Formats: sequence, structure tokens, C-alpha cells
Amino acid sequence: MTENTPVTPDENIAAVLPEEFRSGYVAIVGRPNVGKSTLLNHLIGQKISITSRKAQTTRHRIHGIYTDEHSQFVFVDTPGFQTKHLNALNRGMNRVVISSLRDVQVVVYVLEALRYDERDQEVLKLLPDNRPVVLVINKIDEVPDKGQLFSFAERVAQDFKFAEIVPVSAKQNIKLDELKNTLRRFLPAGELIYDKDDITNRSERFLAAEMLREKIFRFTGDELPYSTSVVIEQFKMEGKLRRISAAVLVDREAHKAMLIGKKGEKLKEIATQARLDMEKLFDGKVFLEVFIKLRSGWADDPRVLHSLGYE
Repeated sequence: MTENTPVTPDENIAAVLPEEFRSGYVAIVGRPNVGKSTLLNHLIGQKISITSRKAQTTRHRIHGIYTDEHSQFVFVDTPGFQTKHLNALNRGMNRVVISSLRDVQVVVYVLEALRYDERDQEVLKLLPDNRPVVLVINKIDEVPDKGQLFSFAERVAQDFKFAEIVPVSAKQNIKLDELKNTLRRFLPAGELIYDKDDITNRSERFLAAEMLREKIFRFTGDELPYSTSVVIEQFKMEGKLRRISAAVLVDREAHKAMLIGKKGEKLKEIATQARLDMEKLFDGKVFLEVFIKLRSGWADDPRVLHSLGYE
């Protein structure tokens, strides 16, 4: 607008009055491997939720916080809803998904583009009908013929009344601003829920355990990650240095050798990559020691699960 551009009284008012501030909780739900954690990380612009190509990577409820001039989104990243291998751990993860849906103002239901089957429909049955649900079709960058997305969205929308449908690519940051603008409309007017500089509700101790667990998922075979968990036994600040001692729990003796690798190279690689991620996230040096402990049947032991913080 130039100096000589006339301004109507209504435009004057709009220029002076700030937009009403909105804030609220937004649950991100879907079956495993649709890209929920990647979506969360890119929405807030910081990696706080771990990712891998394997199911069951996310086990906890994690809040990712994004604040701008007009709004604060508290995104709730939930575990992928489990329909198989329902041990105590997986049953607990499913309870996290269900309880998360009760405590939010908006729900984001994530599908992988052109993939919709009975696993997705199981999650669909959990969605509330008393608050807005936004269908997010992820990984559209992997669809050469974008015309297919319209018919795909129509097919899914036959099974549920969505408030909006937004196709995105979380990994490529495609249409994420459009998604935020859509979600903002459904947030209630309100004050800041968290400090404007916060990006998560989780402690550095928790995030350190998650970074290490992610590397176990990324650098080991298909079976091993589901039989492991991570306990931070020591987290000390020495000036700007974080000194961390972590134990990796395994279910079987044979898993210890798989994790250690030939001449300890596998465990060294896992620890090194985890340390680098921690240093980037914490913006400081990290000294990381990693040990392996055998604890058979931990994933079906309620006492152990409680001590590990699984809800």
C-alpha cells in the first residue's frame, strides 16, 4: 500500500486492532508409519519427536509447541494405533491415543497418500464426532499424478465427516502453512498455554532417551528395536557440558551381541549418532556413555513399564 492509497474507516480499524489470539491442543493421530512425528517436527521447525521407517517408533505422548503472533498450537504427537502384537506396552500405547482424543480441541487424522486400509479404519472408529477433525493426506510428493488425490480424498470422506481436508508433504514442507492456517480457525480464543519460547513439554532427560532409541531403530534389524528401551541413569550439567549415562534394556541375551556388533562397532555408531543429535537439539556438548542391560519380559511387566514412564 502506498502513502496516497485511500484507506476506508473499516481498513483503518483492521490495521490498528490485533487479530484475536487463539490457543489450543491439536492431537495428531493415525496408524503407524504415516508420518505423524515427521509432521510434528516440521510444523514446529525443530526435531523433538523421533522418526524411523519402523512401526512403534513413537511410544509416548509428546507435546510440540508452535507459537506465532496470533496463536499457539500445542500439537500432541501420539503413538501409532496398534492392532497387532498387543502386549502390555502396545495396550498402553493405545490407551495414550484414546485419552489424547479426549483432551484436545482439534484432531488431525493423518493418512499416507493413496493408502487406506483396515488399519486406518480402526483409527477412524476412534475419532470424536463432537470436535473438528482435519484429514491430512501426507506424502503427496510421492504421488506423480496429483489428480488421484481428489478421488482418494472423496473415498475416505465417505467414511467420516471431516471439517477440512488438507494434502501435504511433511518431509518436503509442502502446504504446512496452509495446514496451520486451517487449524488456527478451529482453535478457541485464549491465552498462552506455554511460554512463547517453549517447543516441547518434555525434559532434556526424556529427549536424550528418545534420541538414543531412535538410533537403535535406525541402525538395527527389524526384530531388535521392539525388544529394547532406554533408561537415562545419569544426566548431569557440568558447566555447558551435559554428561549422560544411558542403559539400553534388551529382552534376550542374544540381543546384546546384536546391539554391540563386531568389536563394538554397532553400539559405537548408535551412540555417536545419538550424541550428535543431542548436541544439535541441546545446543551444547554432550558426553554420552551407553550400556546394555538384560531385562527379560520388560514389555509385558507393568512395573517396569511404569518405571519407564509409559502411560
